[in-house]
Amino acid sequence: MPLASVAAHANGAQNPVFVHLGGNSEEGGDAALAVDGVSCGVCHKIGEDGLGTPASFSGNFAYEAYGAGGLPRVFGPFAVDSGRVRVMRSSSGHEPVESSHIQSSALCATCHTLFTEPLVDGEHAAEPFPEQVPYLEWLRSDYRDEQSCQSCHMPVVPGEVPVTAVLGKNRPDVSRHVFLGGNFFMQRLLGRYADSLGVKAPPAELAAAADRTEEHLANAAARLSVVAAPAGDGGSVAFDVTVDNLTGHKLPTAYPSRRAWLHVVARDNRGAVVFESGGVDPNGSILGNDADRDGGAFEPHYPVITAPDQVQIYESILGDDSRRPTTGLLNAVVYLKDNRLLPRGFDPSGAPASVAVHGAATQDDDFRGGGDRTRYRLDLPGAGPWDVSVTLRYQPIGFRWARNLEPYDAAEPQRFVRYYDSMAEESSTALATARATIAASRRHFPEYGIPVVIHSGAGAPFR
Repeated sequence: MPLASVAAHANGAQNPVFVHLGGNSEEGGDAALAVDGVSCGVCHKIGEDGLGTPASFSGNFAYEAYGAGGLPRVFGPFAVDSGRVRVMRSSSGHEPVESSHIQSSALCATCHTLFTEPLVDGEHAAEPFPEQVPYLEWLRSDYRDEQSCQSCHMPVVPGEVPVTAVLGKNRPDVSRHVFLGGNFFMQRLLGRYADSLGVKAPPAELAAAADRTEEHLANAAARLSVVAAPAGDGGSVAFDVTVDNLTGHKLPTAYPSRRAWLHVVARDNRGAVVFESGGVDPNGSILGNDADRDGGAFEPHYPVITAPDQVQIYESILGDDSRRPTTGLLNAVVYLKDNRLLPRGFDPSGAPASVAVHGAATQDDDFRGGGDRTRYRLDLPGAGPWDVSVTLRYQPIGFRWARNLEPYDAAEPQRFVRYYDSMAEESSTALATARATIAASRRHFPEYGIPVVIHSGAGAPFR
């Protein structure tokens, strides 16, 4: 609710967020601002002072109140001629100003870099907690010198198009304001329960937005490959699954309820399933995942997987001051696990605490900038060959994050849990897939690295 928040802070007050829940824009005042959410002005009125510095993070952007002409300024990437400036002044009361900072990743960082102030025994902890820091992850990647946040999340329209329908002038490199992200689940939830939630956007538009989100994730998030590997003395067959992170930040990034994992299925030469790790229950949980079974536990990072109840889950696990897993954002003071896939060029050694790797992944030499490689060493029945299919699945709101709301005796969490349960079967999606035929390793593939990938989910097929 940035509009209501900015207005409240300008008046020397805090934004009473929960007062506006279920608000109606027809009420006017703060309620109308809260319902409007992220409007055009939230981004286009942000000035360039302090951008990219810690002072601007956690929503502490600086608005430039007035320009030289005495009118509030709005920033855009294009020069505006004097005639159109006059039209803008008279129709909106704002003065358009050309400034390149509107296309910088540092602008996005003001809201999408969030440090919380955890509560320990009712008091604020000594250190802020890096709850969401995709911008800082991007800064440590190769993408820092190649692509901005906007280049992926606001893709450019090919050719020249007018920015406005009235007196529009054809311009090149116009960014589409689609804001592609990762939370298709909430888009679908808002559409399905639009009436009871007071959502103004048509359900068909929210469904289309969710479709675009899933399409973007499937085409631009990750790539998988599978190769045979030496089994050694640990089993009859072995193979390596490699995940390449194609994004400019950790995968998944931002809100810590998000997770991605490997769903691996091996079938014998008759098509019968002889091994499965990472299957999905209809209730949204991951089969074999310790955290989904027990809120006080979590699945570790695995360099090698040898059993069905071991699942490679790329996620962040928050811990409270007693180092217990928590989904309470103001209780989190430490990361007990963070093996989210690193972007290309990210060197985990010496990374600051805000973006560091945590847990067993720190000891895995195959967990590196650009992705991860997991070895599956299995004792499978029969002589093979075995058909191995791998899917990298992704879930914006993990099962445990919904379940932990259940004990709260309040209308909002109870309603959310009901909504989640009704949509749990569609709470995850595939980011990439790969498939291979693997023979008994010791007999047929004594050398490491025989490539046998049939296809991969993102980009061109591997061979």
